[in-house]
Amino acid sequence: MSAPVHPARALWQLFEPVYAVAFLQPENRAALGALGLEADWRGYVAARAAPLGAADAPPVIAAFFNFAPRRVERALPEVWSQAGPAQVLAARAEGSAAALARLLESVEPARVESATAALEEAVARLDCAGRVLAAANAALPRPADVHGRLWNAANLLREHRGDGHVAALVAAGLDGCEAPVLHCTLVADRKVLQPMRGWTDEEWEAAAGRLVERGWLTPQGAVTELGLVRHRAVEAATDLAAGRVWEGWSPDELDRLTADLRPIAAICRELMPINPLAMPPVER
Repeated sequence: MSAPVHPARALWQLFEPVYAVAFLQPENRAALGALGLEADWRGYVAARAAPLGAADAPPVIAAFFNFAPRRVERALPEVWSQAGPAQVLAARAEGSAAALARLLESVEPARVESATAALEEAVARLDCAGRVLAAANAALPRPADVHGRLWNAANLLREHRGDGHVAALVAAGLDGCEAPVLHCTLVADRKVLQPMRGWTDEEWEAAAGRLVERGWLTPQGAVTELGLVRHRAVEAATDLAAGRVWEGWSPDELDRLTADLRPIAAICRELMPINPLAMPPVER
């Protein structure tokens, strides 16, 4: 019998695919491309970092955590000379809302509104202390249209969870390269994740070697029992840090949100052109 899934994890698996449309759909690529930003890397960095203002690379490297510093430095601060943060935020909002409007054409408008309102209720309960990306996003104006609001709420919950996850990884003693190495050992595809994060083969192998020295991996690159225990502890800490917002919800309220969000998440997940985090499929 499998252990019950923490509500924070179960709901993350539903709002993460909604959040991901901001970086993976043609509407977003077009909106950022109109500003002269590449649809893939430079556009991604600008779109995620824009809530921090015209930041230089060091604070963004720290906030993103598991990207190679040089990869961020290739984009920042140069991208701000092409498009300011306000322009990038407007393009991000426009592209995300347009992508969701297209993707969710077959979903009943009442269901979209219900899921959006529930996620916004959760957002209103977020404590962003110690969570820099979540706090910066929470300070932005809320979009007016339902698809923009839906993406905005998913983004806030995702960045809030992500900030907590980074804290858990740091507390476990993992660095920015060791974390994706461990993740690929367990579920993700190195061929997809490593180039996206920008680590060289030499850096990746060195990080794996450090995990071997600590007893988390075998010399052959398989996760050890100790590694599994430590990984589960990181994930449990992440769920705990993200779970407070859901504590006051009744089982019926959580079930209603899940029922409304599941078909939305399933569509977004099915139409993700890449899946770097190895997110599981969503059953409708």
